[in-house]
Amino acid sequence: MLTPVNPTSLDRTSPPSRTDTGRTLDPELPEGVRIRMLRAVYGDPRAAAELLPRLTPRQAAGLDPLPTEPASLAPELLTRHRREIRALPDDTRLLLLLAAADQYPVATHAFLRAVAAGRLDTRPLESAETAGVAHATAGGVVFRDAWTRIAAYETGSAADRRDVHRLLARVLRAEGETPRRSWHRGAGALGPSVRLSAELRTAAQQARDAGEHPLACALVERAAALSSDPREQSRLLNRAAGDAWQSGEGDRARRLAAATDSEALNGVFALRAGNAAEAFDALLMAVARWEIGESAASLSEASRSAAEVTRVTEARRSADETTRSTATPRTATPPSTGAPRTTGTPRIAITAVPRTPAAHHAVHLLARATEAAVYTGDLRRCREAAAVASRVGIVPHGTLGGLAAAFEGRYEDARDLLKAAAGRCGPGGDPTLLIHAGIAALMLGDHTRATTATVRAAASARARGATAVVAQAMEFRAYAEFWTGHPRAAETAVADALWQAHATGQDNGACHLQAALAMFAALTGDGDVCRERAAAARSYALGRGLGLPAALAQWALAYLDLSSGRFAAAAARLRALAGFGPGHGHRAIRHLATPHYVEAAVRSGDTRIARAAHADYDRWARAVRSPDDLALSARCRALLAPGDEAVDHYRVALDLHAHGTRDFERARTELLFGGALRRLRRRTEARDRLHTSLEAFESFGAPHCAAQARAELRALGTPVTATVLPTPGALDPTTRLTAQQLMVARMAADGATNREIAVRLALSPRTIDHHLRGVFSRLGIRSRIELVRLLAEGAAS
Repeated sequence: MLTPVNPTSLDRTSPPSRTDTGRTLDPELPEGVRIRMLRAVYGDPRAAAELLPRLTPRQAAGLDPLPTEPASLAPELLTRHRREIRALPDDTRLLLLLAAADQYPVATHAFLRAVAAGRLDTRPLESAETAGVAHATAGGVVFRDAWTRIAAYETGSAADRRDVHRLLARVLRAEGETPRRSWHRGAGALGPSVRLSAELRTAAQQARDAGEHPLACALVERAAALSSDPREQSRLLNRAAGDAWQSGEGDRARRLAAATDSEALNGVFALRAGNAAEAFDALLMAVARWEIGESAASLSEASRSAAEVTRVTEARRSADETTRSTATPRTATPPSTGAPRTTGTPRIAITAVPRTPAAHHAVHLLARATEAAVYTGDLRRCREAAAVASRVGIVPHGTLGGLAAAFEGRYEDARDLLKAAAGRCGPGGDPTLLIHAGIAALMLGDHTRATTATVRAAASARARGATAVVAQAMEFRAYAEFWTGHPRAAETAVADALWQAHATGQDNGACHLQAALAMFAALTGDGDVCRERAAAARSYALGRGLGLPAALAQWALAYLDLSSGRFAAAAARLRALAGFGPGHGHRAIRHLATPHYVEAAVRSGDTRIARAAHADYDRWARAVRSPDDLALSARCRALLAPGDEAVDHYRVALDLHAHGTRDFERARTELLFGGALRRLRRRTEARDRLHTSLEAFESFGAPHCAAQARAELRALGTPVTATVLPTPGALDPTTRLTAQQLMVARMAADGATNREIAVRLALSPRTIDHHLRGVFSRLGIRSRIELVRLLAEGAAS
């Protein structure tokens, strides 16, 4: 006999309360582990303090999944809550049990209907209110906290649990309530049932189609528990793991997958939280296994068809012989000159695989393998994936072929394939393929289309309940936001995505976002944050073979040096980046950073390698015909050209910038052009160009770049004063702070100490102190009391 189902985790899509939890956790824990711990215990600091010493070293390091069952998370806290529940009258406990069962795995909103159908008296709930355990509302029962709800359920007897689930199933009859009714029917089962297991599988598919992956996971898990076939159980747990992953429950997904042997799931987990090279191998192995299975199925079907053809042929031959034997004998005639008759078994030919659901799954596996190659920086492996796709007979998304062609130097072929992929960015499409459309658009230098594709990917993922994909879409959207001139808004969005990536167990994605935040810090001149973010990203990336975030972090540090006037240091960093292999560097990042390398090399007096790097960059820019890439290529040509010859190249660059979207790079071109004009003693035009760049950098919130423009203007003899900040209260303070400064300011105004803020933002207390000094300076204030008042006034206005 089966014990009634243990409730699955409650919804954790929203961040837990961050008021007190930061004080209970060890700041030495990796940020991802800390966030997932808080999420697992519903933000309860008591449960977090209890769970921390129970973690194994591998769990504390983020290598193994965290516990997911309540009894494993905080058994002592749960015991205290159970004791409270047991002290209540029997009728009160029964009502609380019914209310708790109504809220697992997601709210079914059937409590009041169940009370009416069971003719239950709700007055005993007054005892729960008096004890402070729960209180009744017009919509049902509200528990004091999540742990009280869990205790109310687990305190009930097995028979009582079955009864309340059956009662809830009985009243769930409205349209759209079928999956929830099936859940309660399965939870009320006594033992294995083939019929109920099948019903739960069907209900899970309905929930999945509606984007309710947490519910689908619970249904399939219960279907596995009610199945007596070990192979079927493994298959169902594999599906439940996939649903858990899609819903953002990374730890639960990894625990479920441990009971199966799925190359595909292991590949996805390694891609998002493990070694990306191992992920590629696992995903390609999954495609190969799919191919073997499909080929066997095709051969089996072909054999059946051949047998049928043989049977029909023999029947016709027998009929012909019967006809000839009853007819008048005739002289034999020569064979017909028409089409020859086929006898025997026909030849079997296996052609391209049609787009069945299984083939669609294989296309997704190839897309994931492409991502693994992108993250490692080993674009040679795209050729391997493309070869497998060709052998299997599947036409993969164009991003795979485009990357393979680009690596081989076939830039025109790459352009055509990437354009086809980037064009598939319509609303409501598959989120993974929309992300690939965004990657293709980034490769083509089309940042507008890249933004559109990634925004639509996130929207589609939310609509489908695929929480895990939302943060990944932001990873690649960040590249389109770097140079648009809106770093503050983009930085805030990336910081939110970083939390979500950590919370859903996607530490590799979090590393990528950490590197993106380092680049935003470089753009806004926040050197301490840039260095800290870049160091954290590179440390993690190098241990997981993630060449993409490692290279992006190196580029951020180089740009910080470049925009601060440390040209030799910037050139040295970018030269090193060019020499890094897969797992340490990335060819695409090296390509994107070429204009900055050329600038740094020219300003430090070393142009030999810069000319070769620009030649390849220019070839790609001419192939893809992106106005922004062509503008940057023209800027490189101007930097490498002598004297007056550079002026025309700068003018071409600015004309091309006018048709592009990278306003930040346009301002930098204006700055470099103004400096060149100053050296050529064209003072009037130089002054105009430099003032234009100065205004742009100030509006972008890039003080270090603005300082370079002021230095050039002073060299012209033009008096320039720093921009005077408005007096406190004159403007909303959010317009005067960077995104990072604003987050720190709000936490400080809420009463958090520097150390607590550092724990929450994964930064050092020294960096937080630096941020607060910057906040006070920009706002013209001297104390936290003034900060609280100013933020309150800004919110009110």
